[in-house]
Amino acid sequence: MTIEIDHIGLSVSDFEAAKAFYAAACAPLRMSVIMEFGKDVTGDAPVAGLGADGKPFLWISGGGKTSPHTHVAIRAESRAQVDAFYKAAIAAGGRDNGPPGIRAMYHPDYYGAFVLDADGHNIEACCHHPE
Repeated sequence: MTIEIDHIGLSVSDFEAAKAFYAAACAPLRMSVIMEFGKDVTGDAPVAGLGADGKPFLWISGGGKTSPHTHVAIRAESRAQVDAFYKAAIAAGGRDNGPPGIRAMYHPDYYGAFVLDADGHNIEACCHHPE
């Protein structure tokens, strides 16, 4: 059996802006908003779950900016998806934190790109196989 993280949540200061950013940035990774719940359901802050194939695994919550910030790496199916994620994230307002490229310090085929969202969370797309 493989042990995996089932899902992760990030607290954001501007829920609607963050939801738009993540929807645009993650679209090249086949991700979209799958579930959304308002304060009437959560009792606290609105939340949205993004994912693929009907399974949300990246949750954002309007709970406010956190410190320290979080690093999330999303596995891409190809290096082209990593490139597309980076372009979409920058176009959606993300800040560069490492353009697409090989990160040989992890392993020879590790290809990743890093962006910071509006709250400073370090969001990465990575591919582990050569192309």
